[in-house]
Amino acid sequence: METPLHALAEKVTATETATALPLDQHKLEQYMRRLSMEQNLLLGILAGFLAAVAGAVAWAAVTVLTGYQIGYMAVAIGFAVGYTIRTTGQGIDKAFGVAGAVLALFGCALGNFLSTCGFVAEEFGLGYLEVLQTLDFSAVPALMVETFSPMDVLFYGIALYQGYKMSFRQVTQEELLANAGAVTVHTID
Repeated sequence: METPLHALAEKVTATETATALPLDQHKLEQYMRRLSMEQNLLLGILAGFLAAVAGAVAWAAVTVLTGYQIGYMAVAIGFAVGYTIRTTGQGIDKAFGVAGAVLALFGCALGNFLSTCGFVAEEFGLGYLEVLQTLDFSAVPALMVETFSPMDVLFYGIALYQGYKMSFRQVTQEELLANAGAVTVHTID
């Protein structure tokens, strides 16, 4: 799977005859190398992790307050994680998309887990942290399976897609042409 920047470069190259501004492959490689030097995967992952945790906490709060699990929260987490990775990591490599998808899935699963803990806390009149401290973590997989619904697959899938797609640095066709467009010289006869 190609990154959005590679797809854009191919699109511009395919339509270069219509625009009369062909891409200079050497300039394109230099531009992509410069963009690669500007990316920061570790910063993107750390910021994406924080966005996933914040999204999970928000998901749990909304779910416990309303008494309903709202699937759109998963989509919001995917968007937030991807956007955060994009703005902090400035990445063009596939690793950014993969990190966005994985962290979006983590945020969704954590949101479901925290929601369940919130319902347990309400049911037994316990504090939220008290539930987390007394929880038998070996029972968490069974708990997650018990609270999983088939509709979660759809929303988790959308969150994964958003996390992947949104994690890449956005480069416009104009930027690509400005940095990798061939200079055309017109001669007067």
